[in-house]
Amino acid sequence: MPATALTARALLLDMDGTLVNSDAVVERCWRRWALRHGLDPEEALKVVHGRQGYATMAVLLPERPMEQNYADNRVMLAEETADTDGVVPIGGAPAFMDAIAALPHALVTSADLKLATARMTAAGLRMPDFRVTAEGVGASKPDPEGFLKGAAGLGFAPADCIVFEDSEAGIAAGRAAGMRVVGVGPRASALSPDAHVEDLTHLRVEAAADGAITLHIDAR
Repeated sequence: MPATALTARALLLDMDGTLVNSDAVVERCWRRWALRHGLDPEEALKVVHGRQGYATMAVLLPERPMEQNYADNRVMLAEETADTDGVVPIGGAPAFMDAIAALPHALVTSADLKLATARMTAAGLRMPDFRVTAEGVGASKPDPEGFLKGAAGLGFAPADCIVFEDSEAGIAAGRAAGMRVVGVGPRASALSPDAHVEDLTHLRVEAAADGAITLHIDAR
């Protein structure tokens, strides 16, 4: 994908895989869960990224009552919140967060607030003032609810927002919300986002006096 530029008025940011590399924790916790339930951990890991835990469990154990998924998800969230070993920022994330500090932006994550705070803190990243976490939505990505709430909370139309995402579920949610998507990292490269970067070192943010935000993207 060649170098390009995208213009928006607000940015909506996923967390895991986009700002924070938490793959080590995610894989540890979900491997244990898969083994406890007689599932192939490698197959389970193919569907965990981007969704809330209960939604992943519903995919992997479709016959199980949803109440059990919600209960298991509460345990999973506690395990993931307590485990920050190996949680680091995605390349370029600290500088990117500094560059957009004064611009309209929100965190839109499938994590709950405790988990999001733990991971952003472990990665040394500033928590955005406005965020949409798991507690604030009724449906997990790939449903667009989170991104639509993010746009509404910032006061912008969906078409004026750009989503940053790494996962299939997240990119699908951004598209369903009517937003353009910058894909971040290897998971996003095959999902045809509007632009793709290996990490956040490959873009530059330019703010105009009229409120326009231009993302200069070098996809090398």
